[in-house]
Amino acid sequence: MRSQLQDAAASFAGGPDALEGILLGLVDDIDRAVREPLEIFPVCHHSPASAVAMARRLREKQPKVVYLELCEDMAPLLAELRNCRLPVAVQAFASEIEGFPADWAPLSVVAPITEASAEYQAIAYALDTPGVELVLVDRSSDHVFQWEPRDAAADGPADPDAPAAEPEAALHGDAVGVEIGDLRPRFAELEEHLLRHGKVRHWSEWWHQYVELPLGDADHDTYRQVMLLIGSLFRRLAPGDVRRVRVDEDRERYMWTRMREHLAATGTDPADCLYVCGAFHAASRVAEFGVHGSAGFEIGPRTATTWRHGLIPSSHAAIEAQFGLAAGSVSIAATVWTKNLKRTRVQPYRLAGGPGARKSTAKARRVAPAPAVSAPASDQLSGFLQRPPVLDALDEAELLGWSVEIVRAARRNGYLASTADAIAVFETSILLAGLRDRARPTPYDFQDAAVTCIEKDTVPGRRDVARLVEIMMGGDRVGQVGYDALPPLARDVHDRLAPLGLNLEQRGVKRALLDVASRPELERCSDLLWILRQLLPHEAARPIMGERRLGERPIQESWDVAIGTHQRALIELGYEGVSVEQVLEQRLRRAANAPQATAGTVLRTVEDATLYLRSRRLAEELGTRALEVLATERGVDGAPEVLRRIRRLLAHYRTAEPVLPGWIESFVRTGYAHYCTLLPTAFVDEDATVRQVAAMLGFLLSMEDLAVSLGCDRTQLELAVAQSHPQDPSRTALLWAARVQLGGLTRAELRERCDELLANPLVLPSYPRYLSGFLHALEPAPGLADFVVEAVSNAFARLPDPVLLPWLPTLIGTLRADGADLAPLLIREAGRIFPGRPGALDTWVPPWRAQPVPPAAGIPRRGGPVGAALLAAHPGTCDALAGLLGCDGGWAPAESGPAGAALLGRHPDTALALAALLSGS
Repeated sequence: MRSQLQDAAASFAGGPDALEGILLGLVDDIDRAVREPLEIFPVCHHSPASAVAMARRLREKQPKVVYLELCEDMAPLLAELRNCRLPVAVQAFASEIEGFPADWAPLSVVAPITEASAEYQAIAYALDTPGVELVLVDRSSDHVFQWEPRDAAADGPADPDAPAAEPEAALHGDAVGVEIGDLRPRFAELEEHLLRHGKVRHWSEWWHQYVELPLGDADHDTYRQVMLLIGSLFRRLAPGDVRRVRVDEDRERYMWTRMREHLAATGTDPADCLYVCGAFHAASRVAEFGVHGSAGFEIGPRTATTWRHGLIPSSHAAIEAQFGLAAGSVSIAATVWTKNLKRTRVQPYRLAGGPGARKSTAKARRVAPAPAVSAPASDQLSGFLQRPPVLDALDEAELLGWSVEIVRAARRNGYLASTADAIAVFETSILLAGLRDRARPTPYDFQDAAVTCIEKDTVPGRRDVARLVEIMMGGDRVGQVGYDALPPLARDVHDRLAPLGLNLEQRGVKRALLDVASRPELERCSDLLWILRQLLPHEAARPIMGERRLGERPIQESWDVAIGTHQRALIELGYEGVSVEQVLEQRLRRAANAPQATAGTVLRTVEDATLYLRSRRLAEELGTRALEVLATERGVDGAPEVLRRIRRLLAHYRTAEPVLPGWIESFVRTGYAHYCTLLPTAFVDEDATVRQVAAMLGFLLSMEDLAVSLGCDRTQLELAVAQSHPQDPSRTALLWAARVQLGGLTRAELRERCDELLANPLVLPSYPRYLSGFLHALEPAPGLADFVVEAVSNAFARLPDPVLLPWLPTLIGTLRADGADLAPLLIREAGRIFPGRPGALDTWVPPWRAQPVPPAAGIPRRGGPVGAALLAAHPGTCDALAGLLGCDGGWAPAESGPAGAALLGRHPDTALALAALLSGS
């Protein structure tokens, strides 16, 4: 091989040069790896040819130690694979990090495993064979991120215009993928050259056609040398990315250092070991390579980050999306794996207890060959490269079955496909294979033919023909983590939801009906579902009927539960705690103590702690935090949320507790003083909206009685209102409403000001903004709803059509934009004021235009006999008033009693008003 390549380099380049160095370097790399005493087994990730060769080699060699290129801290989880249905992924997860940039959190590393992969064959062999040790030698999950550049997050966000991934393709989330056998050209021009001359569309198809199929029946030495050749070629033609090369070489130094440490500690003979790694790393040139390599590499310590490990469900689509493979390539690889097993009769390894393990193990005991000692490796590579490709004969039965099946699937999905289309797909597949120099159509040729003949130009259903072919070839198989392999939190959720009688491990949506009134034990299920609603994606637990409010208990509820579909999210909750209550409590504390937390967000955590956890201790702690945050705020952005939530909490505590908690009393006192201080500035601040200023006034006016009873001074609010001088029309109207509420402005005076606005042509364009201010004033002063109706009605009544019609869209837009949540209050008030029937409009008189009732005849303005007689007949009111005013004398008739008559003489207006009301009724 060496002499042939040297002659070829001289012929092509006219003499020895760089090309000769590269070609001879390939031979040196292969020779170095083959002569290593510790056998190196190069693989490609999710390659059926690698999996078959691995199963065959394990049965022949029977190694005592298997070194595997996988994160060393993931070893304890591998035994749990027997409780899962593949594909699944081993995950390392860290939510609280130390030693890494804060914006990297949470950290996640996954290593997906499928049955048609060489690493699964090695894991199953090592775990189920007595006396065999499995050692993971790759860098730990912590070192994966230690070796990441600190500016990794500076790449920018993902493309917002990119199509959304399918749910199955997002099973790994944003985790960093770790795989065995990252075997793909890193030289773009090389990959483009291979695809163009191979007449294929993407790398997965090239690998399937030119590597998978030829190596499917190759012997061990041939397979090994070919994989080493590919790995060496891609390594030597890789671009000079110094950072990536350094990481690759450090990984190789790390793995060889770990293997030498293990050999020295156990005294194992290297001939009894097998090193499974990617072909790219098998062709390594570092000084630490081999059992006799240098030992100068130092492995740095891990950070203080606490890592949690578990198994999460994976899928073919998730693996393809994470590692940049073509859609459907992993499904096609699974199909090729099944065919290879039937053709070669190799018995694969499966973990005992897993799906299909018992049958395969029993069969393996009957037909497995005896261990044999392999002969020294010879030059099998020259013969393999010089041998012409074996052209498989056309399997017409298989291709015809594919054609019939795809037409059947297309008809089920809305395509107008017929038998003629099946014939066209059959013939087109053969034609495309011939154009691409293939005697037998591959699944990719068949997919192209099906798209051309069936899909044409439209997709009537949810799936296109390419997706239908992927499903037909094996589909997007989704794995599942078994109950015994779940973390304690996930198992606890399954146990607590058992009374619902649902199969929570099954994918899909399940409907749960909770009649809590007749089955009180279901209330605990309801509580758990509401907590899961807060922690998991909303599709995992979605209420159809029922809601959770403060102070209310559930009666009947209906839920759509899809926990099996969102198993990964539930498993990752188990990394944060041992129960969902603990996780929710931690998240509430984290949200409340976040640097960007506002008083409104902290009050939300208080409400959630009361609503979902019913924890007064936690609510007290978070409420104290809300008080601290409110005291440090210098803006009014969160005032609407603060008002909305503090009202809800006050209403709850007033009905559920004998006294208000201490923190909420302190919050009202602090908030009253805080908003009084900010009010004059907020009225003139351009960044503050009218809604925010109205929320401040709503807090001050609605909490006024409670604040005063707790020691606050009402004068502070009056001074704040007096110091406010807004220029904006909406804020001016808001200030007028506040003055009316405080008694500094009468309704008559407010009505006069509105009339002046309507009479001034220069102000008319801004009148909708005044109405917007009045509408927002319903937040602090809901009693002004009738006046707002009056203001709007006067505008419609008094403005001429040339002014009203152009002005109307502005009014409607203002009301919709600024007062959508307050509009129902205004509509209810209008329904109360206006007549209910159209016929009554002709005689209807607005209340604000009705004439006041004149005083009743015979009632004097001052100290008449009617008032005295009224008080004499009903002395209780007078005695109470006299007591409040400090008059200690008893009641007596007007002519003799000092108290009642004296009080009546000094304060006659009360008696006159009462007499007028009684006479009017």
